[in-house]
Formats: sequence, structure tokens, C-alpha cells
Amino acid sequence: MKRIQLFAAFIIILSAQTVRSQKVTQQEFPDADHISGIEKLFPLLDSMFVEYAKANHFPSISFGVVTGSQLLHSKYWGSINLEKNIPASALSDYHIASMTKSITALAILKLRDEKKLSLDDAISKYIPQARNLKLLTKDAPEITIRHLLTHNAGFPEDNPWGDRQLGRSDEWLENLYQNGISFSTATGTAYEYSNLGFATLGLIIKKVSGKTYQEYITENILKPLGMTSTYWDYNDVPTAQLAIGYRFVDDKWVAQPLLHSGSFGAMGGLITTIEDFSRYMSYQLSAWPPRDDKETGPVRRSSLREMQHGWNFAKLWQDDKDFMGRDCVTMDFYGYGLHQYLDCNGLKIITHSGGLPGFGSQWRILPDYDIGIVVFANRTYAPMGALLTAVIDTILKKANLQPRPASYSAILEKRKEQIIALLPGWNNAKTTGIFADNFFDDYFINSLRKESDEAFRKAGKINNVSEVVATNNLRGYFLMLGEHADIKIHFTLSPETNPKIQAFKMDVIPK
Repeated sequence: MKRIQLFAAFIIILSAQTVRSQKVTQQEFPDADHISGIEKLFPLLDSMFVEYAKANHFPSISFGVVTGSQLLHSKYWGSINLEKNIPASALSDYHIASMTKSITALAILKLRDEKKLSLDDAISKYIPQARNLKLLTKDAPEITIRHLLTHNAGFPEDNPWGDRQLGRSDEWLENLYQNGISFSTATGTAYEYSNLGFATLGLIIKKVSGKTYQEYITENILKPLGMTSTYWDYNDVPTAQLAIGYRFVDDKWVAQPLLHSGSFGAMGGLITTIEDFSRYMSYQLSAWPPRDDKETGPVRRSSLREMQHGWNFAKLWQDDKDFMGRDCVTMDFYGYGLHQYLDCNGLKIITHSGGLPGFGSQWRILPDYDIGIVVFANRTYAPMGALLTAVIDTILKKANLQPRPASYSAILEKRKEQIIALLPGWNNAKTTGIFADNFFDDYFINSLRKESDEAFRKAGKINNVSEVVATNNLRGYFLMLGEHADIKIHFTLSPETNPKIQAFKMDVIPK
């Protein structure tokens, strides 16, 4: 007992020292080999994609699995050109339609980071023809760049009208604004998917940079990422690499006219390969976790995280299930050119689909797991959501992947040790200096002692104590592993320079 008391006294003396360092400990994945479990699933994943393509009449399907900085696996099946009998391959270039949107958004953020525009600028600052727009209501605010990025401008949902405008000129788009636009909702009040909004962002890129959006994005994003097999116009793609799009009509495939990439190409004109797009996915994954490392990409990591964040609520998927098959509601938010799905378990998926006459595609990344999936097909509006949900569920379940633990500061671990030193008696707790000034007004010492005595009685001998499992830099929990039960202790620190314990909770977990 004396030895325990001496240890407790030592810990409490240490607590008097002010901890000013906010140095963050970066956590590694708990799996010993994070990707080995996925690699074993490649034959199963291949069969899932191919069988889905056959069942849904896709002339071809190409997909890739991305983890970290690499394309871990890819599969190519079918024909990208039925007339010339060209098989799908790693060189195959597909129209990816609205998957283009996040790359256009990224270009806007690069210009913002360079202080060449503000997301809260009115679009009329760059498009004079928009100054006289008659908004839906007199009290509606001016449309800003941010409204366009988040589908919150009040423009009507414009699929499939927008798809057919792909090759329009900038002059045509400016005249559209000059002649007036019909609104479906008041600006800033609702999510409404708008291809017109992203075409407008392409025009703003041109006005600000002095280059077409194609030139600006190619020079500032595609080339730095090594996306050398990515194009804006099908005339530039080598014939043997170009996927032709088809519609399945009356039990046969009918080739669809390819569309040039004009002003509306900023919303859906990009043509690329699985390998090239995997580089972009790896770049998006590289934003996590937040850290002190040197910036290496064409746009700051913080800007990538900003565009992935769900800024505008889009939809509630009430009939969803989680990867274990349990009922699990999913919330759908829109960031900047990207959807963020967040399910009832906290699983976060960043995604966007694409659809044009002749093509369908989708990509998803799971930042907390450092993995992503991308799939292209050359059939009109090829539906990919159910397929990718099934693939991700299969990977999470069968590979038994664990998410990257949250990073945390040294002070979190230090406060854990100081809490342990006080248990179960809470002796002299008020004099330790480790508790925030609210603590003993919200938690009563006699109640804390009673709760602790009961918990330790149920747990029996404490055999070990776990490391902190961080929720964030200043909140977490740890387990005191007992003979008969475990004690789970949650705690939250205050926002002071020397963070102190402001909240505390103790649970007994039976064996």
C-alpha cells in the first residue's frame, strides 16, 4: 500500500508542472499489415465487378483499389470499342462525367489559397451578366462561389439537361446569364444538384487565371499529380485507348455520340484512366491525418480536408445498412465537388459518381482506413452505388480492417496517468491542480469515491491498463483491465494552455 501511495504522490507532483507542448502523437493502423487482408480478397472483388457488369449489360468495366500512395489492384474486363473489338486495359480512357467536379473545385481552392479570389465573392464580380439576375425572392442573397461549390445557389437540378450542354461555348454560358435563369429554391436555403453551377466555376477560373479552366487545371493539378493519360477532349485521346460509350436498347448496344468539352466540361468533361485517377485519389487520401509534414501537393492538405467536409446537407438514407448488415441510417452531405457519407457508426466515405450518355462511374475513399475504390463503365448512366457499397462492405468485413486511431497530444496520456494515481480513493484530488475550475462544481467528491469503490469491487484485481484511445487531441478513454470486469474511464480536457480535466465518466464492463 505504501508503494502505491508513493507512486501516486510522485504522479501528483508531476501534475503541478505546466504542460505547454501540443505535440501530436500520430497513430499507426492497429493491423500489423494493413493491406494484406485486402490482397487476399482480389479474386472475390474481381468476380463481383465482372458479374455486376454482365448482369447490367456493360460493354466493359474497369476498377481499381487504392491504398495510401499506390494503386494496389486493378481489373479490366470487356470491350471499350465494340466495333473495333478493343479490349479494356490499363490504358483505357473513359469519360468520368461528374467525377470532374471535385477537380474543378480543387482549382478554385488553389486560386483561393493564392488569394486570387474569395469563396464568398459574388459571382457577379467575375461574370457581369449575372448582376441583373432576378432571384427567386427579393430577400435572397447574392450568389457566391461558395454557393456554387456546395450546390446551394438555388439553380434547379439539371440532369440530364446539363449533360447535353457539355460542348457549349463560354459566350453561350454568358448569354444564358444575360437572358436570365429560372430558380427552383431561394439562394442559400437548400441542396439542389447543379451542373450549371460547376460550369460557372469553370468560367470563373478563366476570368481569374487568364487561362481556360482546361489549361489551368492541366498545368496546376493534373501534371503535378502525374496524370499524363488524362484529357479534356476525345479528339486528343489515342484511338486504341478511347472508350466508346453505349446505350443498351432492345437487347443490343447502340454507340452514343461523344461530346466535346466546352464550358460545361468543368462539370463533367474529364477523360482518364484508372491508373491516372488513382493518383488523384491517393492525393485526396494524403490529406489525412492532419500533421506537421511538409506540403508536397499542388494544393494544401487543409484545403483537401475542407473540400471533403460536408457543408450542405443533401439527404438522409433511411433504409441503409452497415457493413455487418444491420439497419444503419446514413447522412449525405455535399462539400466542394464531393459528397460526404456519414453512417450511424461514424463510418465516413468521401465520394462522387459520374454519368453521361454512354458512361457511368464512381469513386469512394475512406480516409479513416486509407483505402479507396474507383470504377468506370461505358454504358449510359451505369449505376455504381450498390456495387461499391457491396465491395466496401466486403472489404471491411472480410479483411477485418481497423480504422486509424485518432492522434492525440502528450497531455492526454499524462492526465490518464494522473487519474490512475487518484483511484479509487480520490485522496487530495482537489489539491492536485489537474482538474479544471468547473470540475468539483459538477462532480462531487463523495459521489466519485462511492462510484470508484463500487467499480473496483466489481472489477477485482487490476491486471493491466490500456493505452489511451483518443477521440481527438483532448478527449479519450482508457480501460483498467480487471479480474472480473473492466473499468472504462472517459475524460475530456479543457481548452486552456495547460489543459485540465473538465469532464469524467466511469463505466464497468462485465467480462
